[in-house]
Amino acid sequence: MSTTPTGPLAGVRILDLTAVVMGPYATQILADLGADVIKVEPPQGDTMRDVGPMRNPGMGHIYLHANRNKRSIVLDLKQAAGRDAALRLAEKSDVLVFNVRPQAMVRLGLSYEDVKKINPKIIYAGAVGYGEGGPYSGKPAYDDLIQGAAAIPALTQMSGAELPRYAPVTLADRSVGLNVAIAINAALYYREKTGRGQSIEVPMFESLVQLVMGDHLGGLSFDPPVGEAGYARLIAEHRRPYPTSDGYVCVLIYNDKHWHNFFDLIGKPELKADPRFRSHTERAANICAVYAYVADIMRTRSTAAWLQALDAADIPVMPMHTPDSLVHDAHLEASGFFQTVEHPSEGTLRMMRPPLKWSEGPLKIRSLPPVLGQHSAEVLREAGYSQDDIDTMVESGATHVPAQ
Repeated sequence: MSTTPTGPLAGVRILDLTAVVMGPYATQILADLGADVIKVEPPQGDTMRDVGPMRNPGMGHIYLHANRNKRSIVLDLKQAAGRDAALRLAEKSDVLVFNVRPQAMVRLGLSYEDVKKINPKIIYAGAVGYGEGGPYSGKPAYDDLIQGAAAIPALTQMSGAELPRYAPVTLADRSVGLNVAIAINAALYYREKTGRGQSIEVPMFESLVQLVMGDHLGGLSFDPPVGEAGYARLIAEHRRPYPTSDGYVCVLIYNDKHWHNFFDLIGKPELKADPRFRSHTERAANICAVYAYVADIMRTRSTAAWLQALDAADIPVMPMHTPDSLVHDAHLEASGFFQTVEHPSEGTLRMMRPPLKWSEGPLKIRSLPPVLGQHSAEVLREAGYSQDDIDTMVESGATHVPAQ
């Protein structure tokens, strides 16, 4: 496995002070793009190291899938030696990214003003819970809280669930993580053009509200309102995988061509003139009845029969995978998305390759998720520390080097 950086961000160094999911997911994207990401961890490590299943302590499965292509250094930022080391690393970094509350960065002596003094061109990116200036500023933020505040559980109930519930993925963390990666890339481009660094705030709450309400602002988009909030198609009761005679199938009969093909397929060509189905506007106005009609039809054939028939009729259809079946999906197998790798401490792992493809500088897994502090000595030496300096920091607990 070659560790030589490839990709458009080769040569960019990122000092990553993030933990859990949102920040590490963002910096893994940047690492996949070729950046040298130095993951700074406290002595106890990123908390996601401790979430199983795992083979060995400190190497939990979610950690493994958000921290490839990075180097791990332990720094106790509450000690002067740890803070000083972080500043020395920031001096030679292009980006510093964090996802603790900004007040904590101030207390640590790592505010934008502190870092800017030693590196005026730094891009200082804060992935925060809530934007500065409102009453929520500085409040703790977690994925569940942000999902709830952004109306996702309410939307699940509006769509027919008995009780509101969170989406069963870290939707806020991962979608906002994408925003963090986008913002950092844009800031790097801006600095390339102007020579100026800057501070960036990426708030979870506002970012997720934009994602949700882009669909669901609805009639409230207008002042005065011309209707209620919500996109009727997305919250229709039958907008879900359709039950077949022996399972489920995912179908989206969307445009006029799809609907005409569907009515021919089921032997009901006369429905092309039915007021409920004639146009996109009429279907949207009758979306609950439209989905209910399709749901009734889907029960009449098996999943395999529908997949074959709908594919042949050029109607969008996919199987409904489970997490277990997804790892054996024919397309993902053919494209090599899941890769089996040998980790030096964790044995054989199934990893997901970077999904993007570049004709120049192909993206790849250069290095596997590191054990805690795996690169502490290496990174400190690059920053100018002698072996005696490193030994002193290890003895004080300001850093950690894994046992050989």
